[in-house]
Amino acid sequence: MSIYDLKPRFQNLLRPTVTALHRYGVTANQVTIAACICSVALGAALLQSAAPRIWFAAIPMWMFARMALNAADGMLAREFGHKSSLGAYLNELGDVIADAALYLPFAHIAPFTPGWVGAVIFLAALSEFTGLLGATLGASRRYDGPMGKSDRAFVFGALGLWVAIAPSLPDATVWLMPTLALAIVATIVKRVRGGLAESARRN
Repeated sequence: MSIYDLKPRFQNLLRPTVTALHRYGVTANQVTIAACICSVALGAALLQSAAPRIWFAAIPMWMFARMALNAADGMLAREFGHKSSLGAYLNELGDVIADAALYLPFAHIAPFTPGWVGAVIFLAALSEFTGLLGATLGASRRYDGPMGKSDRAFVFGALGLWVAIAPSLPDATVWLMPTLALAIVATIVKRVRGGLAESARRN
């Protein structure tokens, strides 16, 4: 089970807004680029040494807004004829860049370490690459959990709120990043297995 499984219901709630965006001439690619730029800007702001911890409260709010934008660009592409080859590149690259920008500030929050945060960023990118590889085998683009993009957004959003309101994090949270890394490895394995099984059924 992954938060991604709730996406159809979320899309239904967004449909009136997406219809309005299309009516006003907003394209899927514009939404994708805007989401990536805002993510990088927020990540850069939080990386500043003088950034107050309370600023991390912006992460859960932005994660929710970004999830809505990601759903909106996909709906614009599929339902309103905005689909393009460039859009496919922007969508995948934008997500990986945005994730890296939003996760990186946690490398400066004790007791996390740059090495483990970097490992989470690398594995998160690898998991999305693995999901894409399914299509090269004649399978679908894989979004399996347990630690897919939506799940990571929830975890880092909750973590951002915790950092913002707590004077410091307990020493035990040093294990959070290694645990996340292991969960992403499990996600990669599941996506490989799922892609291979789906490809075998279709062929």
